[in-house]
Amino acid sequence: MAVNYSAKEEADGHPSGGVGVPGGGAVGGGGAVKTRKPDNTAFKQQRLPAWQPILTAGTVLPAFFIIGLIFIPIGIGIFVTSNNIREYEIDYTGTEPSSPCNKCLNVSWDSTPPCTCTINFTLEHSFESNVFMYYGLSNFYQNHRRYVKSRDDSQLNGDNSSLLNPSKECEPYRTNEDKPIAPCGAIANSMFNDTLELYRIDNDTRTPITLIKKGIAWWTDKNVKFRNPTGDGNNLTALFQGTTKPVNWPKPVYMLDSEPDNNGFINEDFIVWMRTAALPTFRKLYRLIERKNSFQPTLQAGKYSLDIAYNYPVHSFDGRKRMILSTISWMGGKNPFLGIAYITVGSICFFLGVVLLFIHHKYGNRNTSADIPN
Repeated sequence: MAVNYSAKEEADGHPSGGVGVPGGGAVGGGGAVKTRKPDNTAFKQQRLPAWQPILTAGTVLPAFFIIGLIFIPIGIGIFVTSNNIREYEIDYTGTEPSSPCNKCLNVSWDSTPPCTCTINFTLEHSFESNVFMYYGLSNFYQNHRRYVKSRDDSQLNGDNSSLLNPSKECEPYRTNEDKPIAPCGAIANSMFNDTLELYRIDNDTRTPITLIKKGIAWWTDKNVKFRNPTGDGNNLTALFQGTTKPVNWPKPVYMLDSEPDNNGFINEDFIVWMRTAALPTFRKLYRLIERKNSFQPTLQAGKYSLDIAYNYPVHSFDGRKRMILSTISWMGGKNPFLGIAYITVGSICFFLGVVLLFIHHKYGNRNTSADIPN
């Protein structure tokens, strides 16, 4: 029995006419036989145009050599640039008995008066361009899930209702003595509060180095994410009335600085701390040292001293504290890993290219087809 199929029927995947069924009558169009055959389309029948590379010696070998020749010079340039960055680091945790800060090792948040110590050091090389002063912490997990969530962004953005009724995410640092905490949360409560001062020693005379405290925060943080409560901007005491300071803070948020444009929630030291770090060992920008003129370096080689008001306890969780002086380049701070990675990848690709070229030259012209016996 012959059955005619139209193009439309073929496209639909089944005929619309009657079909003879063994042992029974014909099935009409109203009861069409179901089929699992995919529709006759280019997509379902896998007839779409496609392209795939054919890996031959003529395409693979040049690719390896090109990658090697591009990556190796880039890696050398990045590595040399990183090595040209001046960096000096001082660990002032005070765990060593000989350290000047050992007497401050067991300091607490509410130590009065604050413990102070001085560390003398020598710069072997001059720092020519602008110098960035960082503080660094180790074994401090700012990336903990509950710690990261322990803040109220609406409160930090100046919302008056959130100021007096902080988010429950701030618990247990949401209220204290039946008053809302401003700023609330564990991040703000653990704000770094050591004070660092730098002096140059010349003929036993200490000359203070000017440390700039503005311009250390991201512009978007300073002007968009963080704002003081609305009202009389010149009277922060009145704006924060009805709130209390974080538990570990020695003073309220409206007394962080004497300058109005760097006080309250828009204090740049506070803003820098509130941007949490991804790793337990991190550094955050503390101050800027600008170059005064092009005829002398920013920090000349010689003797310096670092005065520290040791307020931030880290010994209880085996943490460490550091002060870092560093210049920067077009690629940021000192980071030799990126250059080494480029050089390594480029060298491996170039080496593989040489090996594959040798193998192709020695074995590529052989007749690899096997004789099939009759």
